[in-house]
Amino acid sequence: MTEKEIVVLRLGHRPERDKRMTTHVGLTARALGANGMILASDDQKIEENINEISPRWGGSFFIKNNANAMEEINNWKKEGGKVCHLSMYGINLPDIVSELKTEKKLMLIVGAEKVPGEIYEVSDWNVAVGNQPHSEVAALAITLDRIAETDPLLKTFGNAELTVIPMGKGKKIVHDNELIEKNKQKK
Repeated sequence: MTEKEIVVLRLGHRPERDKRMTTHVGLTARALGANGMILASDDQKIEENINEISPRWGGSFFIKNNANAMEEINNWKKEGGKVCHLSMYGINLPDIVSELKTEKKLMLIVGAEKVPGEIYEVSDWNVAVGNQPHSEVAALAITLDRIAETDPLLKTFGNAELTVIPMGKGKKIVHDNELIEKNKQKK
C-alpha cells in the first residue's frame, strides 16, 4: 500500500502578527501526520523553529520557506496531487471526508489573512470546517484527524531524543542521551 503524502500550504503569514499561529500550524501538521509545510512567506525564524522539532521529538517533517503559493499549487497538481482549501466556506467537511480519505497526494491550504479568490478557483475542494469563524489550526487538526487512515494520536515518532510516557498523573519524559549526543555532533 502506498503511503499518503500530505503537505500543508500556509498562506498569508504576517511575520510579526502570525508567528505563533504559523508555528502552531506546522506543529499540528507534523503531530497529526502531514509530511511537511510550505510557507508562502519569508520567515527564517519559523523555519528554524520547526526544523528543530524533528531531531528532538522524532520523525521527519520538512518546511519550505518563502514559496510562491500558485507555483507550489500548480507543481503539486502537475505531479498528480489534489488541493483542498480549508475555510468556513465550501462543502462541509463531513460531506466530503470520505473522498478526501482516498487521496494519496493531498495539499491542505490554510490562510491567515484574507485568502485570494484564485485559491478558491484553483482548489479541487473548498472545504468548510464548520460554518463559523475559527482558527486555521483547529481546521487543520480536525481535517487531519478525520482523513487519517489510523488514529493520528497514537502515532509514534522514531528516532526521537525525547519521548513522553503517558501517565494518569504527573509527567515523564525519557531522554535518549545517545541520540542527543549523536545529533549534537552533527551540528
